Amino acid sequence: MSFSINIQRIVSSAHIPTDESFNQWIHAAQISTQQNTEITIRIVSYDEIQRLNRDYRNKDSATNVLSFSSEVPIGPEVKLLGDIVICADIVAQEACEFGKELEDRWAHMVIHGCLHIQGYDHIKFDERQAMENKEKEVLKALGFSNPYQVD
Repeated sequence: MSFSINIQRIVSSAHIPTDESFNQWIHAAQISTQQNTEITIRIVSYDEIQRLNRDYRNKDSATNVLSFSSEVPIGPEVKLLGDIVICADIVAQEACEFGKELEDRWAHMVIHGCLHIQGYDHIKFDERQAMENKEKEVLKALGFSNPYQVD
């Protein structure tokens, strides 16, 4: 078996990237180095991400991306790495707010979620620095601009 990506588009929009883009970004974040694994990306509404953030993080507000790591096998030979939930409306709003291309913002959110699933975090200063440096490195390799630099 090989690496599997499950993409769930719960909301529809012309501004949601293609499966090929999602695959490219996930592979660039080095998730694909693990064999016999599965990852899910779920594109949701503002209401759904707010509910998930409230129920799982005790924060009753919407957010751009949530990551849920998993160590649960989904079959005798397949391991579920985790789920990445992204709010399409917030990604679009932030792209405008930060002066970024929409595709740049999508790539950043996918890579950000992938890094969380791999154990990166940004709660402490040194962890945030390490995660942001890795995000910038992966995005640069893909031809995207620094997500933390205001254009």
